[in-house]
Amino acid sequence: MPQVRITLAQINTTVGAIDANCERILAAVDEAGPQTQIVVFPEMAVTGYPLEDLALRRDMQTASVNAVRNIAQRLLERGRGDAYVVVGHIDLSDGFIGGRPAPRNCVSVLHAGEVIATYAKRHLPNYGVFDEYRIFQPGDELCVLEIQGARVGIAICEDLWQGESLMREYRAAGIDILVVPNASPFERDKDDARTALLSQRAREAGCPIVYVNSVGGQDELVFDGGSFLVNADGEVVARLPQFVEQVTTLDDSLTGDIAAAADDLEQVWSAIVVGIRDYVHKNG
Repeated sequence: MPQVRITLAQINTTVGAIDANCERILAAVDEAGPQTQIVVFPEMAVTGYPLEDLALRRDMQTASVNAVRNIAQRLLERGRGDAYVVVGHIDLSDGFIGGRPAPRNCVSVLHAGEVIATYAKRHLPNYGVFDEYRIFQPGDELCVLEIQGARVGIAICEDLWQGESLMREYRAAGIDILVVPNASPFERDKDDARTALLSQRAREAGCPIVYVNSVGGQDELVFDGGSFLVNADGEVVARLPQFVEQVTTLDDSLTGDIAAAADDLEQVWSAIVVGIRDYVHKNG
């Protein structure tokens, strides 16, 4: 597989705070440094997650689209137009929900001052804390880009949980790496379930999978980060710590440090601390 340097940008964003989120994204690209080719952010990093009914407002949809274009232009102006920056956001669609234009839960790739590709989430969860099926229009296409000689595919969060057929499609497309932004809330023992799932999906797709998760509290949810990379054999070869922001660049062979897993009690304690802290700060 061609060598490519990827940065996992596990950041804490706030629902609706588009300007602040964009500044955090730009700062993380700066932190990643010029040695990286691809910088991957969590699901809906531009708008924050879960956006709920704010996503149905036309002004929010327009602000999100404009913000993504603005990030691309500002990266170019800052001398980072060479990077391929993968950001989650909402975008417009040609569908309608309740008589209003339906948005899409998207990931765009920014390069050379432009939005060069956009992927729309195909599987929209509608269980537990998730309400996406009611809000978003699903996508139905693959997204494959050639970056530094590597064929890079994109999926979003639930696409992995429901994604056996999607993995077959990407394997047939001959991808070298699958990049997956996520906003996966903390639950006890969920980190083990994610690892098992990613291992299975990597073997199905026949390539490494880069899993970048949100971190921080948002209202009643807490996102634990714990972003990681599995190789084509399903082995974890890099992992970021839980409950803290971190921007980490993997080496050319797509490996990195593996953060020690916190025990169950420590995870619950950290979730309580982060959840209360961010609830207070984000709500003023």
